[in-house]
Amino acid sequence: MEKNKIKVGIVSDGKYGERAFENIKNHFKVEWILVPDIPTTVMLDDEIDLDIPECELYLLYVRHPDIILELVGLQKPTILGITPGLGLLKQARNINPKVVGPRTMCSLEPNTGIPEIDTFAKYFGKPLFELNLDDETKVLNVKVLRSSPCGSSAAGANFMLNKKLTKENFQNYALTVCHECRAPRFGHTCDKEISGIVHILSFIDCIDLEKRSMFNNELQEFIKNLKQEYKNKTEMKIF
Repeated sequence: MEKNKIKVGIVSDGKYGERAFENIKNHFKVEWILVPDIPTTVMLDDEIDLDIPECELYLLYVRHPDIILELVGLQKPTILGITPGLGLLKQARNINPKVVGPRTMCSLEPNTGIPEIDTFAKYFGKPLFELNLDDETKVLNVKVLRSSPCGSSAAGANFMLNKKLTKENFQNYALTVCHECRAPRFGHTCDKEISGIVHILSFIDCIDLEKRSMFNNELQEFIKNLKQEYKNKTEMKIF
C-alpha cells in the first residue's frame, strides 16, 4: 500500500499512543516522539527543551498542559488526542489556529478546513463502514473504510459479522468497542461511553434507508434514545 506523503508525528508521554502508531503507520509516514512524563499537578516555570522532529502534522497523546502548549507553539497542524478541558483547547487555539480537539478521536471528521488534518481524517476518525446485509438485516459483510486510530472500529466490525441488527447485538458491539478503546472511562473530553455511542450511530448511518425501515420498534426506539443521549453528552462543543 502506497503511503500518504504527509508525515505524522505521534507525540506521547508514554501512557497513550502506541496502538495509534501501529495503525497509522499503515497509511502515513509516522514518527514516534516521546516527551517527558510529568504529573499534571506539577507546574513548569521554565520553558521546556523539547527535541521534536519536523513533521507536517502532529497527533498529541500528551497530558501535561504546559507541554501541550509548548508543542502547539510549533505552529503546525495539530490534533489533540487528549484534551484536559475546554479552557486548554481555547488556549491552544489562540496560540495556533490549526489545532483541533475532537470530542473523541473516533469523532474526528475530514471537515476542519485544515488540509493536513482533513487528509488524515479520511483514514482515521469517525468510523465509516461498507456493509452488506441480507433481507433479515444480518451482516453478511463489513469493511472498515475509516477507523478510530486505536483500532476499536475493526474489533467492533468483526463482532457484528454474521449477526442480525438488534438492540442486544448493538449493545454488545459497543461493549466490544469500549473494551478495545484507549480512551479513559468518563474522561474530560474523551471517554469510552461516547466512543461506544459514536460507533453504533456511525454503523447505522452506513445502512441504507430501505434496510433501516425494516428495524423493529425496539431497535428504532433504542436508536432514538441513543441519539438523544449523544446530544446530551456532547452539548459542550469543543471542536
